[in-house]
Amino acid sequence: MVEHCFWEAGVAGSNPVIPIGHLLSKLMKIFLDTADYNAIAERYQTGLVDGITTNPTLVRKSGVNYLDFIKTLANDFAFESISAEVDGETYDVMLENANQFLNIDPSITIKLPLTKEGLIACRDLAMSGIKTNVTLCFSAAQAVMAAKAGATYISPFVGRMNDNSFSGVELVRAISSLYCAHGVETKVLAASLRDVHHVSRCLMYGANVVTLPPAVFDKMYNHVLTDAGLAIFEKDFKEING
Repeated sequence: MVEHCFWEAGVAGSNPVIPIGHLLSKLMKIFLDTADYNAIAERYQTGLVDGITTNPTLVRKSGVNYLDFIKTLANDFAFESISAEVDGETYDVMLENANQFLNIDPSITIKLPLTKEGLIACRDLAMSGIKTNVTLCFSAAQAVMAAKAGATYISPFVGRMNDNSFSGVELVRAISSLYCAHGVETKVLAASLRDVHHVSRCLMYGANVVTLPPAVFDKMYNHVLTDAGLAIFEKDFKEING
């Protein structure tokens, strides 16, 4: 089954286009975008986190050794995917950098830049059965090239698109539709998500995975009407119990 494809419920035009994956929770994956071990451990206990994405900026802010951090995550948590980003601008340097991560754990996903050299490296890694995450995607054309290179995941940056007056959610929809039309297996991993609204919209428009900062993940539970309803129920429980 191609998970990016959409269907329309009811009379044409009366309902929004909804991805099949939206109906089957097992197809919706949530990754955490952080290098904070304690934040990961706390949210891992919910059973709702499927993987981790990292990048040099997050690692620098956390002050951890990158290789040791990736090893610790792989050892301590049973994640579907842990993205480890490579350094370097050339194919040779990227592959050399990737080699330090490859024998750690099957969950390791090599994260590569969406450049010509990055895609050549992606192609070789994919042909060896290694999972890859091609990052910093800002156009459907770039997503085509990543799919051709055999990427496991493509990461469109939703928030950064919005910062530059383009719709990041619409980019996710364009990539998902394009992949559906051609039966592409590369998964759309919506990244740079800064609010709950964009999370749900990206999933609605075909993203297979969303990666969230811990603070956004925590807000996924919340709604002011849920809080108001619980306050009423708590008051009524007190009256029932006398």
